[in-house]
Amino acid sequence: MFNEMASRIMTDAFQFYNILRTLQDECKDSIIYEDDIQILKMNEEKPLQHIYSCDRPVFICERNAQNVLDCDDDNMDETHSVDEMSQEAKPALGPQPLTVTKARQLLSWYNISQNTPHSPAVAQAPLLPLWVRCDMSDTAGTAWLGAETVWTGNKVTGVKLHSVMCKGSAVDRGTFMTLDSLKQEHKKRHHPSTMVTRGSAQYNLFGSTVVENTTIESQSSVTADFRWNHVERILETPPLSSTATLNIKVSSGDMRSPVFQMFRELEFLQVLADGLQTGETEWMEPLETRSAVELTKQYLDELQNTVKTLQDQQERGDVKNESTVESSIFTNLMERGDLDFTEQLWVRMRKSVTSYQDLRDSLKLVIHALQYGDVKPWIHQDNSSYLSKLIVQSYHHQMEHVSLNGLKPVHMLLEMGLDKMRKDYINYFIGQELTTLNHLSFFLSTEVTLQEQVIRVRKLHHLLEIMVTCSAFLGLPYDRLFLLTQSCLQYYKTCPYNEEHDFKLQIKPALISHFYQKEPAVSWGVEVSSGHSPKEVKTSWQLSDKPLVDHITFDTAFQNEVSIDGDSEEPAYFTTMTCCRLVTYAQ
Repeated sequence: MFNEMASRIMTDAFQFYNILRTLQDECKDSIIYEDDIQILKMNEEKPLQHIYSCDRPVFICERNAQNVLDCDDDNMDETHSVDEMSQEAKPALGPQPLTVTKARQLLSWYNISQNTPHSPAVAQAPLLPLWVRCDMSDTAGTAWLGAETVWTGNKVTGVKLHSVMCKGSAVDRGTFMTLDSLKQEHKKRHHPSTMVTRGSAQYNLFGSTVVENTTIESQSSVTADFRWNHVERILETPPLSSTATLNIKVSSGDMRSPVFQMFRELEFLQVLADGLQTGETEWMEPLETRSAVELTKQYLDELQNTVKTLQDQQERGDVKNESTVESSIFTNLMERGDLDFTEQLWVRMRKSVTSYQDLRDSLKLVIHALQYGDVKPWIHQDNSSYLSKLIVQSYHHQMEHVSLNGLKPVHMLLEMGLDKMRKDYINYFIGQELTTLNHLSFFLSTEVTLQEQVIRVRKLHHLLEIMVTCSAFLGLPYDRLFLLTQSCLQYYKTCPYNEEHDFKLQIKPALISHFYQKEPAVSWGVEVSSGHSPKEVKTSWQLSDKPLVDHITFDTAFQNEVSIDGDSEEPAYFTTMTCCRLVTYAQ
């Protein structure tokens, strides 16, 4: 009887091993096991990012969500008609946990398959770590169980078993585990001769804010991660000797940003680019009460009625007044007083053009004035737009015939805007000595399509938004801004535009101490460890303002409450405890 049971367990263990090995070795992302279990191979740690760190993919076991939906369908009230059910939208299910009992069985199979004289793992690459989502049905509140093999040379010598226990939010600090009790828990499990404590914390430096119980949402955020040794008490403030990393995620278009008007200018640029692709342009609401034709005619009249050149006008400050009306960006950053003819035309037209006919009629006025020598405008030598080419030809009375049919006017205006905005970014980044023209050359190239040019200009604008956030709101010093600029430029040379990307920046805690030392942490954790890799074992305890697991619904009754003691306010925290056990195989 015993031998039969042992044989059955071994068979199940190796069947499970073969499933994992197939998923690991083949180009698959998931596989269904026993109909009810889905096994995912994940190349990123997102479900475990606050719980477990690993430099390789992991297996995630969870309940097959389709089975959950099918069960719900079977249990629906029979009075529902087929038509009613088909019209009802099925809710999108998130990750679904398995029972703790089933999770333990899967981990035991994983363990057994690695610990037999005839294990197929002997001659193959290590099996990836296995993590199983649990339903917290046991008294400990287990939310995850995990296992990973321990190798010495090319031989499996043991397995580490992990367990993650969670509790809902609480305000009362008296319910929190003490540092001494966490150390005792580690000693009880591992009997170490020495232990090391490490702390971690995260603080919000910039993002959504609460004003008079109203949350002002922001898609941008800057958080600071701290790491330090020798923790002395729970929820201690990170010491200035900590290592600190900023996580910077900035979304363009925040109305609080000093460069919001420049973002609006970029939006108009994108409208033109989209119009070239689709053949239809969805014009933006005008910022001027006068039409584009009126503004263009007035500008040409001003040039005709003055003896001095546009360059002389700029020295006098006339043109600067036009551009500074645009927005306060130049008072916050660096003013440009050298807008040439096409840039000045762009400034007027992007605020007033509301139709294709508007644009075409305005450009007709300009072409006519150039053809008859009514104006001899000044342009930058490196102006690459088609209109600048016509202006140079007009100097020699040799202008080519210009057709303003089709999408040509949109094409011309887009070129003018690209040229102007590229110079705006050069003016800031070079003026602030954050980079060089050589490092910007990729983003300034006119040798690619107009669509690609717009994408690269958008990347420069995103970089500008990041710099403004870090300088205007965080007050970061020049050396940090310079380093961050290089990092962003390097990223965007090879990666697509991505406002969700977190840019990392190492920083000294003293530079941001005034932001976090009097604020509650978003998350705080302590880790007790002993032993050395690969046999190092850890026991950790974490506090967080949000649950660290995404497959359990927690009671959030206390999540938005605070404990008030005099003038201090304490946030509610969820607690997560992670333990591990090292099982060494007999050799």
